[in-house]
Amino acid sequence: MGRATVADIKGKGFSELDKDTKANKVPDTNKIRNTTSSDSRGKKSRRRQRKMMALPASAVVHPIQRLFNACKDVFASARTGFVPSPDEIELLSALLDEIRPADVGLTPGMPFFSPQATRLAPTITYLHIHECERFSIGIFCLPSSGVLPLHNHPGMTVFSKLLFGTMHIKSYDWFVPTTSAVVDPSQTQHPEVRLAKVKVDSDLTAPCKTSILYPADGGNMHCFTAVTACAVLDVLGPPYSDLEGRHCTYYSDYPFTRFPADEQVLIPEEEKEKVAWLQKRDKPEDLVVVGAPYTGPEIMEG
Repeated sequence: MGRATVADIKGKGFSELDKDTKANKVPDTNKIRNTTSSDSRGKKSRRRQRKMMALPASAVVHPIQRLFNACKDVFASARTGFVPSPDEIELLSALLDEIRPADVGLTPGMPFFSPQATRLAPTITYLHIHECERFSIGIFCLPSSGVLPLHNHPGMTVFSKLLFGTMHIKSYDWFVPTTSAVVDPSQTQHPEVRLAKVKVDSDLTAPCKTSILYPADGGNMHCFTAVTACAVLDVLGPPYSDLEGRHCTYYSDYPFTRFPADEQVLIPEEEKEKVAWLQKRDKPEDLVVVGAPYTGPEIMEG
């Protein structure tokens, strides 16, 4: 299959690629919780858990099928800004925590994890498992030093499960209040920059717990850097959609001291390393993501 950038995968280009490549698909909130709907979803979640526990051994389905079934239920009404109930978050996290590389047909020895003798940034491979209007499931495969640059997830809840390897995650949420944390372009000779707070800046090594980000917190803007070859299983609900205003935007980050701040933005000296200025940017020219067939257990969508 031809090459596709992350902008294709995380933007409108996915829709075009999806129509052209049925065999090797590439995918293209504020955190508000309604108490009544959350309670209702929570009850359904508990019933699902009890039903799964009651199944005889012969009827237990494969881990990735269980994940799909749960996503289909949890994200049935997902729209921009959707956040699952606490019980539903616990359910999806538990299902993801159980998934191992072999459950999705992966081994570290596969070609797309091999070191790449090139001066360009290593090519990243995406394995499409499922995508619909409500959610998507897929795997990013990164060779050592591969980078998914800093980008956002507008109005989305995202579950990320590191299947193997070590990966550095740096993530941000917007600084509050944002009204006084914006630098006018005329002051910087650059496009507008906006203040954000660091949520995570550390290495993760598998096996580890599933990471979750929300529409307005949890590190909605993140960057992944492969310390070693690694694979990340992602669930997005709802997925990117230009038609519904969920565009993927890329950012550069700068230290707090790089630009002048409004006098109302009072950051204690010891806290300045925990905030940064983010500036919108174009997709990095050397970033390339290609699609490859998913070879794990087939999902039954009926």
